[in-house]
Amino acid sequence: MRDAAIETGVAVAVVGDTIAAVGAREALERAYPDAATIDCGGRLLAPGLVDSHTHAIFGKPRFEEQELRAAGLDYMEIARRGGGIHSSVRDLRGRTEAELLDLAVPRLTRLAAHGVTTVEVKSGYGLTPEDELKSLRVIRALAERLPLRLVPTWLGAHEIPMEYREVPSGRSEYVRLLVSTMLPGVASAGLARFADVFCEPGVFTIDEARTILTAARASGLGLKLHADELRASGGAELAAEIGATSADHLAAISETGIRVLAASDTVATLLPGTMMFLGKDRQAPARALVDAGAAVALATDFNPGTSPTTNFPLILALGVSQLRLSTAEALVAATVNGAAALGLADRVGQIAPGFSADLALFEAADARELPYWYGEHLCVASWVRGCPCHPVAGRIDRASLIQEL
Repeated sequence: MRDAAIETGVAVAVVGDTIAAVGAREALERAYPDAATIDCGGRLLAPGLVDSHTHAIFGKPRFEEQELRAAGLDYMEIARRGGGIHSSVRDLRGRTEAELLDLAVPRLTRLAAHGVTTVEVKSGYGLTPEDELKSLRVIRALAERLPLRLVPTWLGAHEIPMEYREVPSGRSEYVRLLVSTMLPGVASAGLARFADVFCEPGVFTIDEARTILTAARASGLGLKLHADELRASGGAELAAEIGATSADHLAAISETGIRVLAASDTVATLLPGTMMFLGKDRQAPARALVDAGAAVALATDFNPGTSPTTNFPLILALGVSQLRLSTAEALVAATVNGAAALGLADRVGQIAPGFSADLALFEAADARELPYWYGEHLCVASWVRGCPCHPVAGRIDRASLIQEL
């Protein structure tokens, strides 16, 4: 992760939706004499950023909870009072697909404006078969409307709904509903690429998560896991055991969990914006994970309650200042390792021949500026599969076949 392979004075040739060559501009102009050319003016051209963990399908924001936390209430206490995820569930259940789509479009457009070209989007605020399918259909509609590359994830196991918490056997009944009704409906409709579970004391146990994810794998879905966010409970170990593509959060991961993840193919996806917004003084042990040999990714965790940001470069800044990653490590975590957390590392996240032409152009002359100007809007243009995703009128106004750094 320490080698981001940063080069200067080179150009990128794009043919169709694929990067065809990377090399000296003069050589590429001879090889592609009919290509349109855009001079990027010495700016930073990077692989499009990969946001591998978001909860972008929701209704109203939950700004009132920020004040409750400032007054001393913690995440689990707010949830026990009917806030947190439960608040978003009540809100989403009362909204139509059209409303949710209209709310989600500008959110994902803001992500794209910050250089993100691939976004994982979870369901998880419905928690009924009908409302989870509704959320996933909204994600499919977004993929049809926006130029972004979207990866849908079913998160029916985001929380135990209040109506199931209020009856003695409610937990087991909801797990049965997830496995016997909700999952088959999602799989048969082809609406999700991954299944995810919020494995945390007070939410889903290790055994419940194993049951749900084992059934999801049998249904043909890839596996992801919210693991060890607030307390070390063995989530990272479970993710490695079942072959999850990623284990996400990990702020409370144990030393055993670090060793197990490092020895596995599971990507450790860290979400520093969440812990900062929650006011926590502890972040995920990124240095220990990287030094042990784990593949680390960074993501926004964009959601209405604990990480309401679409500014991915801000997450890079936190990756350097709070997680103690180098700029190279943060860039790798935000591109190719984010792609690996979505099973896409063979074609997304690198500027290399044969990879998808997913590119982002930033107003920076040095890669170290991207995490340095924290909170700034540096992206001036981006392309997904060679097509404009976030052009800025008057500066970059057409898709290119050759892009010069």
